[in-house]
Amino acid sequence: MQVYHNTTQLPAFKNAVITIGTFDGVHKGHQQIIQQLIKEASAITGTAIVISFDPHPKQVVASQGKPLNILNVPAEKYELLNQHGIEHIVIVPFDKAFAEQTAAAYIENFLVEKFHPHTIIIGYDHRFGNNREGDYKLLESAAERMGFTVKEIPEHILQNVTISSTKIREALLKGDIETAENYLGYKYFFTGEVVKGNQLGRTIGYPTANLKIQHENKLVPANGVYAVTVKIEGRKQEYKGMMNIGVRPTVDGINRVIEVNIFDFDEMIYGSNLKITLHKQLRQEVKFNGLGELKDQLQKDRDHALAALQA
Repeated sequence: MQVYHNTTQLPAFKNAVITIGTFDGVHKGHQQIIQQLIKEASAITGTAIVISFDPHPKQVVASQGKPLNILNVPAEKYELLNQHGIEHIVIVPFDKAFAEQTAAAYIENFLVEKFHPHTIIIGYDHRFGNNREGDYKLLESAAERMGFTVKEIPEHILQNVTISSTKIREALLKGDIETAENYLGYKYFFTGEVVKGNQLGRTIGYPTANLKIQHENKLVPANGVYAVTVKIEGRKQEYKGMMNIGVRPTVDGINRVIEVNIFDFDEMIYGSNLKITLHKQLRQEVKFNGLGELKDQLQKDRDHALAALQA
């Protein structure tokens, strides 16, 4: 896989078949576009190319200082695209100047000049150019004059719902892991670094790894207790565990924390990166009457987590 960050030094792609978008989540709707992209490129012995952006366009034009709650940080997105057969990813530095160019200039000075595309494939809701003025019809009107063809992929509908990154975010922020997984086509995951906590869990028999999420805009699901699997960077083994996201009301916590209890594991792994894959939300976060009651509930949580992970 090649990831290009400099659009002024791109290779001369042969028969480029391109698609453009943020591809946040690389969900089932995106996967439909990617499948068509690869199919079209294969038919003409061409090169399938995904063009995406960094930072996320909303961070530049509409963030207003709020967390973006992105589903994939860049490295995760590249990995997922590659898993679906994409070998060439071009990352465009997205800034106000890029956002403010007219749709016509975007087609001529960016898409055509940089990629000389044979075919452009876009999703049904793709918009581009200043004020999102460009769409499929504008591309179609420019296609013959500029020497490319354009194809539009319809929405991906599942159980009467059009799949979108927004709907996946909404599901995760409600703790609805099953719906998110159904729309994504894979289990949601994130990565965090193990940092020092107050080691309270160790005193009641449930040591936890406290995680710091490295990307400030990465979506962290709703507060609650989850069944998870854990991979430690640099190791092949996958561990079972349970995770709590919340403020730990039983011990008068204030700040939101992410704590993972890795089953049958007792090593010091401070500084390690953990990949956490979510399988099921077990319950909401609850305030208990003391540590004894909390410990009893944690045993039940462990049993429920093991059952969920074996299902």
